[in-house]
Amino acid sequence: MSETTARPGGMSDREYADNLRRATLASSIGSALEYYDFALYGLAAALIFGQLFFPALGTNAGLIASYATLAVGFLARPLGGLFFGVLGDKIGRKWVLMVTIALMGGASTLIGALPTAAQLGDAGWVAPVLLIVLRLAQGLGAGAEQAGATVLMAEYSPRKRRGFFSALPFVGIMLGTLLASVVFWLITLAPEELLLGWLWRVPFLVSFLLIIVAVYIRSRLRETPAYIELEKSEQVADHPMRELFRSSGRNVALGIGLRMAENGGSYIYSNLAISFMVLMGVERSYGPIAVAAASILGLFTIPFTGALSDRFGRRPVYRAGALFLLVWSLPSWYLMSLGNPILGIVCVALAIGFGVNGMLGPQCAHLPELFGARHRYIGVAVSREFSAILAGGLGPFVGAWLLSITNNAWWPVGLYVAVLSAITFACTFLTPETVHRDVTKIEDAHHGEDRFAGLELQR
Repeated sequence: MSETTARPGGMSDREYADNLRRATLASSIGSALEYYDFALYGLAAALIFGQLFFPALGTNAGLIASYATLAVGFLARPLGGLFFGVLGDKIGRKWVLMVTIALMGGASTLIGALPTAAQLGDAGWVAPVLLIVLRLAQGLGAGAEQAGATVLMAEYSPRKRRGFFSALPFVGIMLGTLLASVVFWLITLAPEELLLGWLWRVPFLVSFLLIIVAVYIRSRLRETPAYIELEKSEQVADHPMRELFRSSGRNVALGIGLRMAENGGSYIYSNLAISFMVLMGVERSYGPIAVAAASILGLFTIPFTGALSDRFGRRPVYRAGALFLLVWSLPSWYLMSLGNPILGIVCVALAIGFGVNGMLGPQCAHLPELFGARHRYIGVAVSREFSAILAGGLGPFVGAWLLSITNNAWWPVGLYVAVLSAITFACTFLTPETVHRDVTKIEDAHHGEDRFAGLELQR
């Protein structure tokens, strides 16, 4: 298929180029908002939410309870992914993405207006309940937001550069994480009384501005070429979820496996690791610096590895990222246990910047390419969000539990990261190669396409 055949009917090359730029911007803003919100919540959970919402539990138990609220958001993500994913395959990608960004950002804004346990006095238990409710709403919106952005860009991008273009919006992930890290680092420099009094609210309230910008940009976006082709040929699925589970179980399982190291590693190193560094005697202001350094690396490694996957294939590049994290897992946690802030920053930055992002770059195109156009949104959403529970949601919680039962020993968490990395590494040998695949196809990718993909790479 030529580069022009992916354009919807009636769209000129210039219109296509304009919409490709608009889709990239719309996806990037949404990704930035999602990861600003989630990184912000993760940093707050690691450093202050235990004191604000669970003061009666003490330091260690309060930290575990705080991470439990982080996990609650991940538990809600599959529900949001299932509900909005079905809508995305039935009514289109654009409108669902507008709803999810508003839901996610609205919940984050309201977190900044919550009363703390101390402010409610005897009714202090209400504060964590309200926090959990808003975290659930945040998770429902996020459950389809990133899947939708992934599908949007994969279906808009030119076939032979899909890895590169699909990775560009995920630079928004790094920008959102970087913004959250910088903002949180700045407020942690304030006196603790001021930080725990009202200053912690400001970063959450800022989400409202990002919502307005994201909704405006997405309102001006055209539907994706692949979905327009489905509508023209009357191939839009009436029951995409039923179709997915009937025909795509293997690819869903592989998608989940591919995400174990990427998603689990991301949240373990950006949340649990900074708590561990504080326990080892490092000042808490260094944690956000470490996450910011990793995000800066990601600005380059994500599009670079996406482009590499266009040239060498999705699987080899993905495999290299998983192998790096596998090899780095135990040494990084040992080095962080030494209590040296510079070593801690380097460990987190390398793990996320090269390991996690080395997988995220090719993943941006690979996951959508695994599924047929009729159930692509729900397929990507299920793969992403069920893996988010098993890896990203439970990862920091399990890690905090391992630290609590081993007197903060470094090796159990390092071993845990190694296991997640080994699972993903193994899955890269089982997944079909999907580079240059026609995303207008209604059937899933399978191993029979490997030969075709290899011929495409050799040209």
